[in-house]
Amino acid sequence: MTVISLMTDFGIKDGNVGVMKGVIWKIAPNSQISDLSHMVAPQNIPEAALILARSAPYFPPGSVHVVVVDPGVGTARRPLAAKIGTQYYVGPDNGTITGLLERAEQENWPLEFVHLTEPRFWLENISYVFHGRDIFSPVAAHLSVGVPLAELGTRILNPVRLNLPKPERKTNGWRGEIIHIDHFGNLASNLRVEHLDLLLARPEKLHITLGGIEIQGLVNTFGERPAGELIALFGSTGNLIVSVVNGSAAARLNAKIGDSILVEAG
Repeated sequence: MTVISLMTDFGIKDGNVGVMKGVIWKIAPNSQISDLSHMVAPQNIPEAALILARSAPYFPPGSVHVVVVDPGVGTARRPLAAKIGTQYYVGPDNGTITGLLERAEQENWPLEFVHLTEPRFWLENISYVFHGRDIFSPVAAHLSVGVPLAELGTRILNPVRLNLPKPERKTNGWRGEIIHIDHFGNLASNLRVEHLDLLLARPEKLHITLGGIEIQGLVNTFGERPAGELIALFGSTGNLIVSVVNGSAAARLNAKIGDSILVEAG
């Protein structure tokens, strides 16, 4: 029984997500569907890429990930299917697989990409504006019941990639930027444990600066500080985050994606 995950920027008000599930179940009635997220910010491809990269590795081999954050729907952008390691991706070729590809290349996972050019695996009538229903959901369902990737279209070697921001090494530390703001208002940066490894011998001596505010030292858990205090710690994905205990760091600092964050040794 194959797991199919769905990630969109559709929200849950208008029935679009439910329709995608209906299309999948008509073709693959025994599939298990996971709602990865339907609250990606509208048209926010980098956010979708981040969520996919940090989530997909927790799924079983053979899983199919459908990502429909698709501001280019109906244009010349290619519909894509890919095998990345032991799992599959279906969605627009607009860079949402970038983070997952970077990990795959670091760990030498096998890669295969297909431009979806075989309408026999789509719905009969294709709209200009809902390829999530008409192309990506049926393709995912066909993959889940054993249709080989190569039958779905034409092999390609050049999927679109985003230019994701990379941390910058400084004389006494690292400069990164905020790449995600979660439901609680926690600010996740692109600085990771592996970047700061040499600085972590004395985490209490680190200086973290964001939005003109300096935080002294790292903590391990939210509960180490009282409610309302601004703290820095590593999140569950290994990224350095800035938080307010029982509050919102995004609101406190009026922060936004792309804001600079500096970590320096004391």
